[in-house]
Amino acid sequence: MKSAYEKMMIAKNTSRPNFYAFVNAIFGEFIELHGDRLYGDDNAVAGGLATIENIPVTVIGTVKGNTTNENIQHNFGMPNPEGYRKALRLMKQAEKFKRPIICLIDTPGAYPGVDAEKRGQAEAIAKNLYEMMSFKTPTISIITGEGGSGGALALAVSNKVYMLENAVYSVITANGFSSILWKDAKKEKQAAELMKMTAQDLHKFGIIDKIIPEHSLGAHLDPELSFDALKTELILDIKSLLQLSPQEIYNQKYNRFRNFGIFDE
Repeated sequence: MKSAYEKMMIAKNTSRPNFYAFVNAIFGEFIELHGDRLYGDDNAVAGGLATIENIPVTVIGTVKGNTTNENIQHNFGMPNPEGYRKALRLMKQAEKFKRPIICLIDTPGAYPGVDAEKRGQAEAIAKNLYEMMSFKTPTISIITGEGGSGGALALAVSNKVYMLENAVYSVITANGFSSILWKDAKKEKQAAELMKMTAQDLHKFGIIDKIIPEHSLGAHLDPELSFDALKTELILDIKSLLQLSPQEIYNQKYNRFRNFGIFDE
């Protein structure tokens, strides 16, 4: 059985299928939309209109590249605030027209640069969290590789959350965790085990709903396995959620998040 650190390294593999690979394999008639109508168009976030089994949906996700040049173009999958505002614009459009929202997430986290902070990075993420919780159209999020901190959570306040088998989802990187806790970044292997960041851990805790299978050494070695499995689960849950009333969709999501954790009253 692979360790959490080994899964984390697989999740970071630059050959993993990215947003466009999943969209092209799973959805039809994809029309990409651009811009946040405020500052600009962030290449680290993509989204648009699509169909899945003739059901109109809105698909949004973070984008990594498979080469160095592609990663530079997409800022290594780290969104700026305009990326989150673009995502929110598209999600609000989907809410208006009652289209299910599908979010594909693979990001080490939101971009931490000074300019991003000046343009309201924290506010943009917080606004997404607030607005997504209020949506009454079905929302499904999938962690396809890295799910890093608030940068991932800003697209993951959903009715259903899946993870690929070797994906990771955590509040901070293992490197950052070990640097803070032990003042030693070299202890990231130990940190990865303590953080319970794997799909298997998070499914056990009820943080995610489903684990999507992939090749044991990474989805890039057999992408069709993950594409087919994910498409099957998406169709199943979209059809199920569309049977609910808007208020029931809202209540289901609210209760999902309220049930996280252990607490005493």
